[in-house]
Amino acid sequence: MEDFNIETVIALVLEYGVPLLKAIALYIVGGWLITRLIKVIRKIMVKREYELTLQKFLINIITWAAWIFLIVAIVGTLGIATTGFAAALGGAALAIGLALQGSLSNFAGGVLLLLFKPFKVGDTVEAQGITGTIQEIDILQTKVLMFNRKTAIIPNGPLLNGNIINFDASGILRVETEIGVSYDADIPKTIEALRKLATDHPLTLEDPAPIVEVVTNADSSINILVRPYTLTADHWPVYFYLQKNFKPTLDAIGVEIPYPHHVEIRKQG
Repeated sequence: MEDFNIETVIALVLEYGVPLLKAIALYIVGGWLITRLIKVIRKIMVKREYELTLQKFLINIITWAAWIFLIVAIVGTLGIATTGFAAALGGAALAIGLALQGSLSNFAGGVLLLLFKPFKVGDTVEAQGITGTIQEIDILQTKVLMFNRKTAIIPNGPLLNGNIINFDASGILRVETEIGVSYDADIPKTIEALRKLATDHPLTLEDPAPIVEVVTNADSSINILVRPYTLTADHWPVYFYLQKNFKPTLDAIGVEIPYPHHVEIRKQG
């Protein structure tokens, strides 16, 4: 009876103990490897200056995937069939994917935005009919502070698939202004005065040089473009400076700015 019990215990240990020890060893070694892998991946992301949001998201995805793979391997080591588990996991993933098609599109857009960086927080952009400053880039949506101080929340899927104009990408903007002068004006003299007005402002760049040219011979005026270049942050101060000083500059050289006149004709009966 004693021999039988010892043999039974040995058989049970060989049958269950060895796989259990293998599973424990696999858990310890696998957990250590996952920790090391995450540290290496995090260092690579920091070195390549990935966005913090993208770093956290990718680290979480990789960590979960690695642990799921390790758990499946441990379960297989214990002699438990993993085919059904894998099939159930795949079915659940498919069902979730179908239910969240729109969110997955936004998620994919968010990953690509954070990877390719067409803009960053603080940039002024025009996209999806909205113009404003980027406040926050999440994995599913982007927050834009509009010039009227309203916050627009744009899903990343449509945002990535549409046109994006980044006003801060080059760091330089052209100030778009136009002024109409009388047909009696001395055009070369007028252009010279307007060019001096544009270049005298300390925020106007010398390179590229300002553009000052006649653009249209309109019905009642000759329209002149005045387009200096500035750093992005200096665009509006220069724009307002030009608008404020167009009339004094033209008054000083005797050039009239045309404006609509109404002629009233009365017939005496």
